Amino acid sequence: MERLFTPGPVEIPPKVLGVLGSQIIHHRTEEFREAFMRARALIKELLREDSDEFVFLTASGTGAMEASVVNFFRQGERVLVINAGKFGQRWVEIARYYGLEVVEYSLEWGESADLDVVFNHLKQGVSGVLFQICETSTGVYHPAPEIGRLCKDFDALCVADAITALGVYNIIPSSWGIDVLIGGSQKALLLPPGLSLVWFSKRALSRLYGGGYYFDIKRELKKQVEGQTAWTPAISLVLALEESLKLILKGGMEAVEKRHRAIALGTLRALSSYGFEPLAKSPSISVSALIYERSEELRRALLKHSIRIAGGQDRLKGKIIRISHMGVDAKDAMMLIGMIGVCLLQMGQSVDVESAVGAFIKTLREEAVW
Repeated sequence: MERLFTPGPVEIPPKVLGVLGSQIIHHRTEEFREAFMRARALIKELLREDSDEFVFLTASGTGAMEASVVNFFRQGERVLVINAGKFGQRWVEIARYYGLEVVEYSLEWGESADLDVVFNHLKQGVSGVLFQICETSTGVYHPAPEIGRLCKDFDALCVADAITALGVYNIIPSSWGIDVLIGGSQKALLLPPGLSLVWFSKRALSRLYGGGYYFDIKRELKKQVEGQTAWTPAISLVLALEESLKLILKGGMEAVEKRHRAIALGTLRALSSYGFEPLAKSPSISVSALIYERSEELRRALLKHSIRIAGGQDRLKGKIIRISHMGVDAKDAMMLIGMIGVCLLQMGQSVDVESAVGAFIKTLREEAVW
């Protein structure tokens, strides 16, 4: 059985697997309604928001991205898209598909958004800003709270794809200035793909036009605040979400973010000692992207040991490796660093595995998580 260190899907904890393996229940029952409402209450706890303005969708994260465009913007409106990777490009494509006028702030893959550039675009007048908190394809973190504050100053909706950030960062949307927050089940929420989330602020609620048929958030919200859904839900994922959120929230989101930050930093330091170079100038703590010219050879070598990491996408294919820290504990991360070293030695590269693992342990001790 393979060990997954990929940025989605991630490995599923045994307790969550136990729920997923249980017999399904019918969704038009009091049993489901109660479970659904418990899951909603835990989402409020995760985001530290008491608002009921959010919906689950039976769709991947891309479906939630599309739903946010369809419901909160009208054809012809002008939006700024921060395009710094494969998923920034997806925002561009979705927005243009639905007839929005896209102002594209394009960055080199590996670069993070410059707040002065965002400010200058906002001065020209846009209805919203669409971006990723973490760009999964490059391992880049964009300064979400600062972008949110700028959006508020210019009365533009701040639409943040948190698919690789939710469950890692201690995100409080109202404090960060986020108006529409998007999440997906298959990453740090520790579930299989198929369930997504759209949370929105009171300010965004005033601009909730509704749209589409299946992705009509107005229709969904009316049903979901009562514990039901407009369409057939991903029943097993909803039931398992309750268990995964309990696991995530057990130590509090401050501790969760601190652990991810230490593991990400320790991994970057350890792999840098092997000669890898971080791609991101402002690295995410959810997923690390590292430049390595023999990336595909390394991935194949790791697969022989039943360990799967991700490679680059599109223009970065064959140029980088990507390692997820979502749902990964310190022991697993240390094992991966050691196995990468073993594979590099098998590939004929001279590396000091002991020093790399030592650098990882030293980082965790410095960050007071071990």
